Amino acid sequence: MLEVLRRIIQEVNGARNLDAALATMVRRIRKAMHTDVCSFYLYDAEQHSMVLMETIGLRSEAVGRVALPVGEGLVGTVARREEPLNLEDARSHPSFRYFEATGEERYSSFLGVPIIHQRRMLGVLVVQQVEQRRYDESDEAFLVTMAAQLAGVLAHAIATGNLTRPALPGGQAMFVGVAASPGMAIGEAVVLAPPADLDSVPDLVPTDVEYEIGRLKDAIGRVKEEIRAAGERLANRISAQELALFEVYQQMLGEAALSQEVEKRIREGQWAPGALADVVRRHVQYLERVDDDYLRERAADVRDLGRRVLAHLQEEEPPQRPDEYPQGTILIGDEISVALLGEVPRERLGGLISVRGSSNSHVAIIARAMGIPLVSGMVDLPLPRLGGATLVLDAHRGRIFVRPGPELVSHYQSLIDEERALAAVLENEQHLPSVTPDGHAMSLMVNTGLAVDTVASLKPRIAGVGLYRTEVPFMISERFPGEQEQTRMYRDQLESFSPLPVVMRTLDIGGDKDLPYFPIDEANPFLGWRGIRVTLDHPEVFMVQLRAMLRASQGLDNLQLLLPMVTNVDEVDDTLKLIDRAIIELGEEGAEVQRPRIGVMLEVPATLYQLEALSQRADFFSVGSNDLTQYMLAVDRNNPRVADLYDACHPAVLSALSGLAAESRRLGMPTSVCGELAGDPAGALLLMGMGFEVLSMNGPSLPRVRAAIRRVSFEDASRLVAETLALETSLSVRRHLAERLTEWQLSHLLPPRD
Repeated sequence: MLEVLRRIIQEVNGARNLDAALATMVRRIRKAMHTDVCSFYLYDAEQHSMVLMETIGLRSEAVGRVALPVGEGLVGTVARREEPLNLEDARSHPSFRYFEATGEERYSSFLGVPIIHQRRMLGVLVVQQVEQRRYDESDEAFLVTMAAQLAGVLAHAIATGNLTRPALPGGQAMFVGVAASPGMAIGEAVVLAPPADLDSVPDLVPTDVEYEIGRLKDAIGRVKEEIRAAGERLANRISAQELALFEVYQQMLGEAALSQEVEKRIREGQWAPGALADVVRRHVQYLERVDDDYLRERAADVRDLGRRVLAHLQEEEPPQRPDEYPQGTILIGDEISVALLGEVPRERLGGLISVRGSSNSHVAIIARAMGIPLVSGMVDLPLPRLGGATLVLDAHRGRIFVRPGPELVSHYQSLIDEERALAAVLENEQHLPSVTPDGHAMSLMVNTGLAVDTVASLKPRIAGVGLYRTEVPFMISERFPGEQEQTRMYRDQLESFSPLPVVMRTLDIGGDKDLPYFPIDEANPFLGWRGIRVTLDHPEVFMVQLRAMLRASQGLDNLQLLLPMVTNVDEVDDTLKLIDRAIIELGEEGAEVQRPRIGVMLEVPATLYQLEALSQRADFFSVGSNDLTQYMLAVDRNNPRVADLYDACHPAVLSALSGLAAESRRLGMPTSVCGELAGDPAGALLLMGMGFEVLSMNGPSLPRVRAAIRRVSFEDASRLVAETLALETSLSVRRHLAERLTEWQLSHLLPPRD
């Protein structure tokens, strides 16, 4: 049966259009199951009914004409219950309804299974037989499997407008991904194809090695110029923080990185395009699993640069130029790189959709800084035929609507207008202190982490940097960066924000965050060798970073160190010994430095049960709410298949945070929260009510959080926490928060609701 199933799926996928696919499917299923009838019914959302779309065995003239209301008849019952219905005598079932147009009165046996895509019922697949027959478990399993396979095909067909029967609505479809940069947009889809295909380059032995090396250098030079020009176009639109990404690209194209490796491969006997493809593939395979912050996008960056260089080697032009982008463009691609973003005129760009990537990718950082809505992880999106389609992009919820109806477009346009007006109003109070009406002060800090990170405009508005990620210099190099190199980067950061504190997280790699020159292969990287576990196992790397950080802090004394992925107190003890050793070594070299405040990042649930022991070793705690939520709920938030399960307002997460806040107060430990919950106005009020006094977030989240804090008393926030902790589901928590903020006339600070 598995071989039959595989063969049917191959034929359906190879069909020239949807009609042919459906016709092939019903015929092959009828033959495979040795039954008399196989039919497919499509759900019509507008009429809330099931429309007969294809059949073999029933009357063909009924196709497109017979519609069964959901809940009526056997097919309607399957649709309503969203589960299989297996009947030996269909006519004796109370839901049986006779439709003369189909000619099905002759058939006794009935097996129907629902077709469901991303929890949405799309249709019903049915087999019938004249004589009474109880379809066995293998029959039912076969049809359920076919329905699951058909679900993706149908979702694509609805989105691309291929279901055009007169009985059907206009083809509006919704796809769900990961919300990567908040906002909404309405516009025309522009689908981008890669400029060159790295996987289709043949292997050839070069006849002239020096000529191939010359071609390579020329191609890299052209790409450097393209990147430089793109950076210049963005220079006036983004801060130095985001502009630094273009420097990262330039460094990756430098002699010490890409070209040197490819040149070596050419000299080993491969022509330039093949050598380039080999090197890029090797780097990408190391980075594909990366899932934390912007590090995962190293794979996308390397792949994008490789494609650009290959395009010049193959003398291909990019598929689309900036002047061809329509007003309100919603850019869609398998991967959207930072350099590509710089090629699109900002005034024409409405939003971004990326099939790959995460909410912490490089392009997501840029999109948030520029105020561009972005949804990533759209794994089910049918790219090839979306070009020119009208889209509604809702990046608050991580979803898009393809070919939306006029009512939906009007609804979202009003929401977009309201958001623009609110942003203008909130900007006027960003210089004001984040103090509640009853005098409770909250410290608001920012999360940063790019190679050059000044964020000068934010400095007067914040209390410091709550999380600075140190991984980037390690990712743009072909080796571990040296002490001087790291010292310069950390010094820039500390000077930029002085005298405000800068919390620098030590190197957080390993497991799912490989370096190209330090590959790690594990069966379960998410629970593997990462964070402090890696750096303690490699003191030769860790000591260089610690010395660089300490040396960079000389005369500034605003450095604070944060240890990631701590699980045991032994890890803190061992790290403190290394820090003390680094201070002694620097002193012997004439560099007198003070021991900075040391913090432990609370993101592994085990640390919540070791707070007292940790407090005796550390000076402060920092709660990584994103990872803590992922580990508590066993959900990868960047996986669109389970993204709905990720919710920092889950009662278990809120209960853990509340208990953590109380225990930290008892221990006298300053404790901050960095993560999405801190950057959400309702979440920030909950955290304030729990007793956290420092919140760290992305820069664009500051205005709404500050506005919420300035308008809600500490007493009311504390009462909100008590009410919320009594609730049992994430949905009830979200509803209650929305109700309270509406009562306080703050609902406009929340993402728009349906």
